[in-house]
Amino acid sequence: MKADDMPKEMDQTSISTARLTPHIEIPRTRREFLLRAGAGFGALPLAYLLNQQPAAATTPVRAGAALPLAAKAGHLAPRAKSVIFLFMEGGPSHIDLFDRKPLLNELAGQPLPDSFGKVILAMGEAKAPLLASPRTWKQYGQSGLWVSDWLPHTAELADELAVIRSCWCDGINHSSGVCQMNTGSVIGGRPSLGSWVSYGLGTENTDLPAFVVMQDGANQVTNGPRNWSAGFMPALYQGVRLQSGPEPVPNLNTPQGVSAPRQRGKLDYLNRLNRQFAATHPEQTELEARIASYELAFRMQAEAPEAVDLSRESRSLDALYGIDQKETESFGRLCLLSRRLVERGVRFVQLYHGPGSKWDAHANIEANHSRLCRAMDKPVAGLLRDLKARGLLDETLVVWGGEFGRTPMSEQGNGRDHNPTGFTMWMAGGGVRGGQTIGTTDDLGLHAVEHRLHVHDLHATILHMLGLDHMKLVYPYKGRPERPTLNEGRPYLGVLAT
Repeated sequence: MKADDMPKEMDQTSISTARLTPHIEIPRTRREFLLRAGAGFGALPLAYLLNQQPAAATTPVRAGAALPLAAKAGHLAPRAKSVIFLFMEGGPSHIDLFDRKPLLNELAGQPLPDSFGKVILAMGEAKAPLLASPRTWKQYGQSGLWVSDWLPHTAELADELAVIRSCWCDGINHSSGVCQMNTGSVIGGRPSLGSWVSYGLGTENTDLPAFVVMQDGANQVTNGPRNWSAGFMPALYQGVRLQSGPEPVPNLNTPQGVSAPRQRGKLDYLNRLNRQFAATHPEQTELEARIASYELAFRMQAEAPEAVDLSRESRSLDALYGIDQKETESFGRLCLLSRRLVERGVRFVQLYHGPGSKWDAHANIEANHSRLCRAMDKPVAGLLRDLKARGLLDETLVVWGGEFGRTPMSEQGNGRDHNPTGFTMWMAGGGVRGGQTIGTTDDLGLHAVEHRLHVHDLHATILHMLGLDHMKLVYPYKGRPERPTLNEGRPYLGVLAT
């Protein structure tokens, strides 16, 4: 419109408003109007429908369909049905716990001998003097396993442990180390080990998650949820984190005033909407995972409250797990809950102790590890004893360790730096031959030298115990066959009981 053609009654304000107001196309038919108003107007009848008591909607839409997390057969005869991974986040010192090194005390205060070569650590080139280990060591059990005085309760179960002293990894700092110990890669984005287990085997209890994650304390674990992510797999394979308090799973409890048939009806209606959308958008495969997650959440509302209710346990277990003592109460409860979960068919439980890298003793390792060992030792021993008493240890693989170990050289005078080139982990139960040590580090505990087991080897061994061949466990992604160990590693069969 030209200025000369404007009506004379339009003032400057009207002209400015006309220029700034966007053009709005008016619907031409009633059908078009209802289609465009669907996001708002359509919610009115939807709200009415959802508030009705759905007597006819009591059967899941997907009734009769195969559940994605239903139990599956593996590639091999399994030794274990489930895994409890006790993760000491921050890096416990193997040379102060399980890997006795008398030479370290003899050379304390001296520089690392030249024969060890140039050593690059998280804080730079290793130039600090060697730091003695003031631990008292004893041999335990018929096996004569060496354990330090920091772990008196775990030591009593020496004949149940297969102590692997020759572990090594690629992660030099916490982010990459924790990531690799969980996913096999120092770079985030890949599925966690628990997700691979869920994908390969499913769960023996479809009313509970196949993969559960818990952490002791309010601090966040390094990398956070990335550690239990499903990566490029559907989201239903990721870990479900349980929290402390009356509602371990957020939004688990059914709202007051909502009956089971009504809750079932709401889920059925939501599933129908999702499936209608999925039918027209087949490229969005994550919708199937979301539908399965809604179904699992509904089933968990009936099953999970009983599974996480520790009040149902005998009070005699309070002393066994250390729940009756302030220092061990928190981790003791989580260890007991771990037993209850695997007892009910949960496939993989990841339990973090010291989240926020509390085991990271760059300074004052004596105070740091003394406190953490006291908080962890009795609950872990209680877990092993309880599993064995109930006949569950033979079918439950318990794994203990951190993302790396610590150096024989000092850090800040009285601490130790990260050591990814040689550290200790142990396994128990689940077909493991207890009372043995596997591999060695050098005379100072710096490098793994005999039967060296990389993280990929450890993961392959865990999968093997569960009946999974790590090279046959394949998820196709972007035209590539992805495997849990990045096509590397092999299971160490020496850990197996005959």
